[in-house]
Order: sequence, then C-alpha cells, then structure tokens
Amino acid sequence: MMATDTPGTGTEDAALLQLIWLASPALPVGGFSYSEGLEAAVDAGLVNDEATAADWILHQLHLALARSDLAVLAQAIAAWRNGDQTRLQALDTWVRTTRETSELRQQTEQMGRSLVEWLKAVQPETAQRVPAAPTYPVAFATACGPNAPARQVLMAFAFGWAENMMQSAIKAVPLGQSAGQRILGRLAREIPAAVDHALALGDDDRQAFTPILAVLSARHETQYSRLFRS
Repeated sequence: MMATDTPGTGTEDAALLQLIWLASPALPVGGFSYSEGLEAAVDAGLVNDEATAADWILHQLHLALARSDLAVLAQAIAAWRNGDQTRLQALDTWVRTTRETSELRQQTEQMGRSLVEWLKAVQPETAQRVPAAPTYPVAFATACGPNAPARQVLMAFAFGWAENMMQSAIKAVPLGQSAGQRILGRLAREIPAAVDHALALGDDDRQAFTPILAVLSARHETQYSRLFRS
C-alpha cells in the first residue's frame, strides 16, 4: 500500500511557499553582494579552505545572527501581527544602532529597502502598512505573511542567509561547488538550534558583540581589492 501525506490547507501551503520565495537567492534584495566580513577574513588569512570557511560561518550563525537579527525577527513578527508600530520602530532602531561598521549598517538598510520595493511590486497591500525604510529583519517580518509559524520564518531567514554566505565563501576563498554544498549542509544542521536560541531571547538578552568581525569589517571598507560590499 502506498503511503500518502495528509494534504495541507490552502493557507498552510501559501505560507510555506511564501517562505520558500523569501529565502530564495533569486529574491532581488542584493544579499549576494555582501560577505559580512568573510572576504576580509580571507584577506587576513583567518579563512583559507573549506574547513575554516565552514567554522567561520557557523560561529557567525550562533554568535551573531542568532543573538541579533534572528531574535529581532522573532519579536518583530509578533509586533507586526499585533499592529504594534511603536514596538517595530524600537526593534528597527536597535538593529541600526548595533551595527558596528558603516558597511554592515548599509547592508541591513539597503536590503530592507529592496525588500520593501519587492513588496510594492508583488504585494502592494502589504507594502502600504510597512514602516518607513525598515532594516532587513523588520522588513522580512512584514513580508512573511500572517499565517507562517514564527519558527519556520526564522528557519527561512537563516537558510537564505546561509546560502548567501556559502556563495560568498565559494567566490572569496575560493572553493568549489561541492565544498560549498558541504558547508551548506553543516549550516542546515545547525540552523534549528540557532533558531531555538533566538526564539528564547528577550529584549535584555539580545546582543551584537562580535569584536573580531567588527574590526575585519572596518578594514574591509578600505580593502584594496574586494568582490563584496561587506
């Protein structure tokens, strides 16, 4: 007897497809143009092969993304669905003020702006309610739809980030496609734990403290030769 899955509801299917759409590297928000300090780490000799690239990105997942943007995203989803614009603005301000270099701040602002422009083109009714010029995590919270579970939204955000970082490693180290896929596999196995950590954080627990990354990002702003904008 052939096993069959129970069909999802139309609402569940639409929410899942929306998240797949948002996580796609094809989404025109410019994530592919940033390495978030990875290129500077390569230039400094801290990342030079598949193993060091994977370790670097995994540390960034747990020590940076989970404790900041993913935590903000989780809280922004709740604020957006509750119509709490004051809370959304506070979260947006926190993201801006905790970016430690100008290029990292530029990244979250540019990607947030581009995501809003995408919303205007494909979901104008949603775009009309989005706060003015949000940072990327806040913009993502508004774009994910009203029915997607928060944990799945964070998974999609993290996986989209992981794909971009993997592609950055392929170009900057450089690495082959197979090495990139192995790195992505390691990241995929770690993302659920990072998401659960982010979901458990309150306002007093969020943090953006990655001093080595901040130094490398500052150096990258004047790096002689570079492929990426961060």
